[in-house]
Amino acid sequence: MYLSRVELDESRRSTMRALYAPQRFHGAVESAFPGERSRRLWRLDRVNGKLYLLLLSAMRPDLSGISMQFGPQQGEGEAQTKDYIPLLERISEGSEWQFRLTANPTKSCARPGEGNSRGKVLAHCTVGYQEQWLLERAEKHGFCITAGEFAVTESRWLKFSKGNECGRSVSLLSVTYEGILRVTDAELFCQLLTEGMGRGKAYGLGLMTVMARR
Repeated sequence: MYLSRVELDESRRSTMRALYAPQRFHGAVESAFPGERSRRLWRLDRVNGKLYLLLLSAMRPDLSGISMQFGPQQGEGEAQTKDYIPLLERISEGSEWQFRLTANPTKSCARPGEGNSRGKVLAHCTVGYQEQWLLERAEKHGFCITAGEFAVTESRWLKFSKGNECGRSVSLLSVTYEGILRVTDAELFCQLLTEGMGRGKAYGLGLMTVMARR
């Protein structure tokens, strides 16, 4: 596994358009790998005032296309790839980590008269329900968190047309969580780190990253 980071230039028109239409970033991510398309996890991160595209993949990517399309035009942008396996090998039960997760917290609401059908999928729009969504999913993903030790740091809607401007309209709520967690099942937690959580993975949602607590 590899974790990559590519600096983006928000002043470029291509980047500004992709911020409102994340399928453009999705296409660039898939173009960084040869062969058939497959799902990779990615998200946008802001660090020290700079915007980056963070990418997790089984293969080492060619980041030149992403940099050329969305990076600083002067060619001075940062693009790097690191082996992710050493971090995964450090995951152990009881260990504590700082985490950041950008996800799409949703609920299923059954329509009247539809009995046990799954119903319509709706986004959790309030902070309280967004936090509860993560609390309820922690155990099955191999970690535990405590209310008050994590917070929602950003929430924004992604609204775009899938495929082309005349395609199906898509609306996804992107919610970023940050805080402290403790691993309860190392195997399940590593699966979460490599496979993501929730819906919208093609559009920059679902990727959790962790750092050791200092």
